[in-house]
Amino acid sequence: MKAIASTPYIDALIAGGAPVAIGVSGGKDSQASAIATFAHLDGIGHTGPRLLVHADLGSVEWDASSRICHELASYLGVELVTVRRTSGGLMERWEARWLSSADRYQSLATVTLVPCWSTPAMRFCTSELKTHVITAELKRRFPAQQIINVTGVRRAESAARSKATIASADAGGRIWTWRPIVEWSEAEVFAAIDRSGLLAHPAYRCFGMTRVSCRFCIMSSLPDLTAAAAQPEGHALYRRIVALEARSTFAFQGSRWLGDVAPHLLDEEARASLAHGKASARARQMAEARITKPMLYVKGWPLRMLTDGEADLLAGVRQEVCDALGLACGFLDRESIHARCAELLAAKHSRIPTEAA
Repeated sequence: MKAIASTPYIDALIAGGAPVAIGVSGGKDSQASAIATFAHLDGIGHTGPRLLVHADLGSVEWDASSRICHELASYLGVELVTVRRTSGGLMERWEARWLSSADRYQSLATVTLVPCWSTPAMRFCTSELKTHVITAELKRRFPAQQIINVTGVRRAESAARSKATIASADAGGRIWTWRPIVEWSEAEVFAAIDRSGLLAHPAYRCFGMTRVSCRFCIMSSLPDLTAAAAQPEGHALYRRIVALEARSTFAFQGSRWLGDVAPHLLDEEARASLAHGKASARARQMAEARITKPMLYVKGWPLRMLTDGEADLLAGVRQEVCDALGLACGFLDRESIHARCAELLAAKHSRIPTEAA
């Protein structure tokens, strides 16, 4: 097996018996990372606690992912801890995000509607549903200790990950993220799994997927989306995602509609709903394109009152967007928009502490 990467500080933590938690998803990289890390820890006599941690994302996960994690834990002879976001899985997060976006738009708390989906630049699917719940569990289990959190990140995976370091600490210095297979190739990952006698996730060699995370990932290639849609276990999720595409008027991957990947899985009503959602998306985009840059939402919006011309423009855009999406919007004329901006500015001003005399 190829040697793993480490740092002097990680080595010192291991020598001191620090807890080691390995995040596992059922995917090949976390599987190989766990196998290699345990072999390394056994070889150097690590005496601290060890465990595997799986963040369950709900209905978006492959059926086999939990089984793969349990088989890995059994093979390594270690506890598997499964953690979940208390308010639901990733699909529920996407749906709730759309409802929040629509509510904020209708009440003029924002200028444009925002996508409900996570994106490569805004991966709350990872931060909220994995990182946050895992670190919270580790801090609860190991209070006042420094903890090593192992991930299967590899530099060869992407341009973004090509700059990944071997180890890094969180802001408080309590949790050290260790990437022991950061320098491994995909072939070396599969070789480690095969050598162990365990089976890799069936999505790779049976379904033809190149990556295993969610069944339908916001970062998946078209071939991976097509392969995922071909599996009956994912059909209900596929229809649920497409329904949210149609309702929100936002495509699953920027300009790529998941509903176009496997339209044969949709009934006549769903196909008609998707077509209507696409038409509404075009109307929304054309209307929102008229909004000038100084009018767009920024943190702390509104920063000033709009001019009469800007208020008229925003009123017209909002009317078109609300008509296209069937939203129950207020603030559709100059006077009500001015009044709403004044209300928001006053509320913001009232929250600013005044300087002492």
